[in-house]
Amino acid sequence: MSAPRTLYDKIFDDHLVDRQDDGTCLLYIDRHLVHEVTSPQAFEGLRMSGRKVRHPEKTLAVVDHNVPTSPERKFGIRNEESRIQVEALARNAKDFGIDYYSENDIRQGIVHIIGPEQGFTLPGMTIVCGDSHTSTHGAFGALAHGIGTSEVEHVLATQTLIQRKAKNMLVRVDGTLPEGVTAKDIILAIIGEIGTAGGTGYVIEYAGEAIRALSMEGRMTICNMSIEGGARAGLI
Repeated sequence: MSAPRTLYDKIFDDHLVDRQDDGTCLLYIDRHLVHEVTSPQAFEGLRMSGRKVRHPEKTLAVVDHNVPTSPERKFGIRNEESRIQVEALARNAKDFGIDYYSENDIRQGIVHIIGPEQGFTLPGMTIVCGDSHTSTHGAFGALAHGIGTSEVEHVLATQTLIQRKAKNMLVRVDGTLPEGVTAKDIILAIIGEIGTAGGTGYVIEYAGEAIRALSMEGRMTICNMSIEGGARAGLI
């Protein structure tokens, strides 16, 4: 009889393509979110090597880091560096056949919000993005974490990611929250207990009565800030 597995174990094992003797794993990636800051060099790497995006339909591009929040953004982005990055993403998405949400698209928003909003994020998936707080998607039962620019290129080209499996950590929050106590308070209390490096090398799964009672927005807050505790990802 096989040993019990955590949610992290199940998702990881279901997406495992190959495992080397030294523990290096090749993991299949279901969804890839890209934005204008960490993707330009990745796309340029594809061009230089003559490669295409392996599965364009599994990648979604959205501008968020350099988009002005004022209504005047419809007249263009004044900051030159920001404008160059936004224009580069639009060009790269078109050249490589990737769905793209521009700054004037009604669906545009923070990359970790539009995933759930548009149904791109689903339970049981592996999700990556060139952004440290990709763990936000863990609120939906997805294994999600940030990656670097070279890894962005690797996922674009192969739809896989090389990594080592993290360790498991369970955090239970039982009882009923007093009035005025929010998800932000919960995760700050957890980080205060384990320390800012307490989750290093781990994927944290959150459980307990208080976690189950949270809204999806509250769960997103918990998983988002798992990174501040040093964790690779957070899962509910």
